[in-house]
Amino acid sequence: MSLEYAILVSLQERAGSGYELARRFDKSIGYFWGASHQQIYRSLKRMVELGWVTGDAVAQEKRPDKKVYRVSADGAAELARWLAEPADPPTVRNELSVKIRGASYGEVAQVLAEVGRHRRLHAERLAVYQAIERRDFPDPARLSGQPLHQFLVLRGGIRTEQSMVEWCDEVIGALQDDSTP
Repeated sequence: MSLEYAILVSLQERAGSGYELARRFDKSIGYFWGASHQQIYRSLKRMVELGWVTGDAVAQEKRPDKKVYRVSADGAAELARWLAEPADPPTVRNELSVKIRGASYGEVAQVLAEVGRHRRLHAERLAVYQAIERRDFPDPARLSGQPLHQFLVLRGGIRTEQSMVEWCDEVIGALQDDSTP
């Protein structure tokens, strides 16, 4: 998937400037489709050239004018076309898995420490996702449309992070047992 489709989804949810879009990526979409601010601005330029988005200059007091982007009819049609395409399962590239597999070729204790660090990071991200769930979706049974779709993506993130924490716990237990004579 290219970044442009993630941007189209975000702009369909709410028009915004490049800066506002980058902030949205930092706070939500970026959890599952990361992009730097520079990548977002480059993509917006391409999308304007393709006719997928339009940008309107908006005057601001005591600040430079900003450009607010909106999805055009061509962009909405392109997004609908892309949404209808089959998506391949993601290819997993997990450096930690390679380190665990190669643990016997180095210091198992160092790999164990790295697994512990990853466990902490996944637990922290899980806590963030769960806080977002409590704050933004207090009654998931009543959701439909866009809020339901956002909730379902968040639930996927929660389940992924729960799984990673559980897997790290399993690996830590096994490596501790393996390193004990």
